[in-house]
Amino acid sequence: MPGSLMAFITKKDRAKERFSLLLLDLEEHYFEQHTAYNLTDSSPEASRRTSGSLKICSKSVIFEADDAKEPILKIPLKDCEGISALEEPTHNPFIESKPACILIETKQIYLIKEDNAVAPYKYERGERKLTFQLEASSKTEDVVQMLLQLHRASCLDKLGDQTAMIAAILQSRLARTCFDKNGLQDVSERLHMECVAETVSPLVTNAGHVCITDRSLYFQPLNGYPDSVVQIELHSVRRIYKRRHGLRPLGLEVFCTEDDLRSDIYLKFYNTKERDELYYYIATFLENHVAEHTAESFMLQWQRGHISNYQYLLHLNNLADRSVNDLSQYPVFPWTISDYSSSQLDLLNPASFRDLSKPIGALNTERLERLLERYRDMPDPRFMYGSHYSSPGYVLFYLVRVAPEHMLCLQNGRFDHADRMFNSVGETWKNCLEGGTDFKELIPEFYGSDSSFLKNLLGLDLGRRQGGGRVEGVDLPPWASDPEDFLQKQRLALESPCVSEHLHEWIDLIFGYKQKGSEAVASQNVFHPLTYEGGVDCDSIEDPDQKIAMLTQILEFGQTPRQLFITPHPQRITPRFHSLSATVSLSSCELSPVSPSMDSFEDLTEESRRMSWSNMNKLVLQSCHKIHKEAVTGIAVTLSGDAIFSTSQDSTLKMFSKENGLQRSVSFSNMALSSCLMLPADEVVVCSSWDNNVYFYSVAYGRRQETLMGHDDAVSRVCWRDDRLYTASWDSTVKIWKCVAADVSGNKRSGFDPLAEFEHEAGVNSLDLSPAGTLMATGTKEGTLTVWDLTSPVPLNQLSCHTGRIHQLAFSPDSRHILSVGEDSCLAVTDVQTGMLIATVHAEQEQRCFCWDGNTVLSGGTSGDLSVWNLLSSRVTHTIPAAHSGAVTCVWMNDQCSSIITGGLDKQISLWKHQY
Repeated sequence: MPGSLMAFITKKDRAKERFSLLLLDLEEHYFEQHTAYNLTDSSPEASRRTSGSLKICSKSVIFEADDAKEPILKIPLKDCEGISALEEPTHNPFIESKPACILIETKQIYLIKEDNAVAPYKYERGERKLTFQLEASSKTEDVVQMLLQLHRASCLDKLGDQTAMIAAILQSRLARTCFDKNGLQDVSERLHMECVAETVSPLVTNAGHVCITDRSLYFQPLNGYPDSVVQIELHSVRRIYKRRHGLRPLGLEVFCTEDDLRSDIYLKFYNTKERDELYYYIATFLENHVAEHTAESFMLQWQRGHISNYQYLLHLNNLADRSVNDLSQYPVFPWTISDYSSSQLDLLNPASFRDLSKPIGALNTERLERLLERYRDMPDPRFMYGSHYSSPGYVLFYLVRVAPEHMLCLQNGRFDHADRMFNSVGETWKNCLEGGTDFKELIPEFYGSDSSFLKNLLGLDLGRRQGGGRVEGVDLPPWASDPEDFLQKQRLALESPCVSEHLHEWIDLIFGYKQKGSEAVASQNVFHPLTYEGGVDCDSIEDPDQKIAMLTQILEFGQTPRQLFITPHPQRITPRFHSLSATVSLSSCELSPVSPSMDSFEDLTEESRRMSWSNMNKLVLQSCHKIHKEAVTGIAVTLSGDAIFSTSQDSTLKMFSKENGLQRSVSFSNMALSSCLMLPADEVVVCSSWDNNVYFYSVAYGRRQETLMGHDDAVSRVCWRDDRLYTASWDSTVKIWKCVAADVSGNKRSGFDPLAEFEHEAGVNSLDLSPAGTLMATGTKEGTLTVWDLTSPVPLNQLSCHTGRIHQLAFSPDSRHILSVGEDSCLAVTDVQTGMLIATVHAEQEQRCFCWDGNTVLSGGTSGDLSVWNLLSSRVTHTIPAAHSGAVTCVWMNDQCSSIITGGLDKQISLWKHQY
């Protein structure tokens, strides 16, 4: 769970500072500050003057008095009627005039933080003259000229012209300055690149110079605020992400922690090229010690229960460009509870939960019908909802009690009307269900541990409601005893079995295939086109005013996350998970968790397997034997482990005795044998051949017992389950054969009758059966993986998961996933339920064969290395280099995973054991 601080509130203690960039207007820039005196209220009789600092901004002048009781003065430049320099008069003719002052004549002044209290801004309207004297009088004329230039910009008729002129002034100032090398930590650092950019934090940006060296990333603000330089050492970086800002690919966010929501710096560049160059430089530096995670790799971890629902949603938000530094793309979380009136919350009752398969706007059927009626009558581009489920206003609606200055910044110095504040959780939920324009979801704080956003700990005057009561803390549901209890129950609800079983449906709406297109229409999930990535190209808009209006709408209205999945998201594997939808006919025995009633022997076997896989990094070579003349293609072992059978491209089946080292050889044809397996009871070895046949070798009699002429091309793989033989062939078919016993009269020999045939578009190179034997997976020479229900000739799922031949594939022990390796050097994990490719791991070399337990993989590569992979982190955890002097072509493992044998292109079989 997250820490105790709101995600985007700065952790650094700046309690003594009254000025912040939040006092500026949205999109306003802070250029420089000067020590100054406010002489406005002084007189010849009373030489009172107020010391402080004068801050020059692109749309205003701000004076912050040193005395915290005095209000901060903000003078909008557009309201100024005159700005000039003047000599401060003296009443003694023998004394020279004092240094020049700045005279500002204005129609309006904002009074902010009087008595250092965060409150709505006060206004003084009417003709006013303010006089400021700079401590460095030599700069007075320069400051006046700067203010006159900015004043001209603020008085332009068109907003687009104002913005363009201010941007030109900013770029000119940036061009006249450069990164100060005195800010480098070490003079020996080698510079890689310098450029200009802006830091991004909620509602504000700050321009400056970026510099990256071989050791650190630096940012120097143009105004020196809040620090003269920000340094991030490259070796401390843990994550780095490209971001879109205002729907444009200009952002870059850097994290030095694994779990913190708040990044160490968020930069917005002025062009994509510089952003990408900096990204690739840092990413190259990181690639040796930081693993790159994808949505698919996090999905695999979540599905198998290694990360919580909360953690998974945070990862998805992060990967979809949601950042706590960008309120228009703040992380979005779902409403999960629908019961806000009961005295007790029943988390075992499905009725207590919101329907996660529908967007907020579709939960109320009466309201939805009205919205759909409007949608049907609307001209293109049509949309169902006039507001979004996440926007800066919604985020601050929830967080106003802990981020009041952000709300004042967003709403021009005002809080919202007291009755429209976040006053009650139940009322807010009711409005989201019934309101005509309210479709907002929640934010991560509702599932965190910091309850301060539900309390008025700052003593803010947020107004009085119509009933007369003051707005204080948030009213909670009857089932919550206090804010801490409310958040605890929220967390329990999010991680509950009911939510876990349906969260993938909400992910489909927000991050997945129901986000756009026809699926979004069918799911009543269509928002305004401007909220979608690619919905508008701002750079193609020529009219400056129209462009500014468009960017403002994008930033303030809310943005749909970047789409992460284009196929249905798999369901989570939970203890209560017993069945899937009828569209996927998986048997309950494959989906149900292990029964607690299993006997102790099987429990011990499972414990043995877990121990063996946890020690896969400690494999040592026991012995190796060169027993073939060509590459080894298959390995089969007796139950006792004493006799090892292997097939080879040299067309022979070899038997090797571990006890005495004796070998026996048999040749069935003059063509290569492609695989072998041992039938139950250790009586028969089945071998497949490139001559289109399958051969049956009797162990007891030491000779061929049967030949099955079943295909029109090479037989590539064979499997056996419950007296049925499964054969895969390069003739693009898989066939199932039923073993037929000889009759008593002896008129009919034992043999095999065909039961079913499965057609493919290309030669089948790999085959595996699910542990329960109800599903089959096949892989072709063209990289297509197909999942079959063995009761039907129609595929359950089919996808191209490799760009070349699939060497091998195998179900996970729980039948949830299929792992495949191919010519494209990828390890691909496919979800059985949805047919979705949920993880792709790129290996440095082609992997030819493997064994796995659902999380850990032992694979053999073309160079002869054996590699142990952790699929959840997408990393190699251990390598045995040169386990074979050529490609590892096959790997065998016993049921307890304690004995491992590999075969290779070097014609050898190698026996391995765990070193405990």
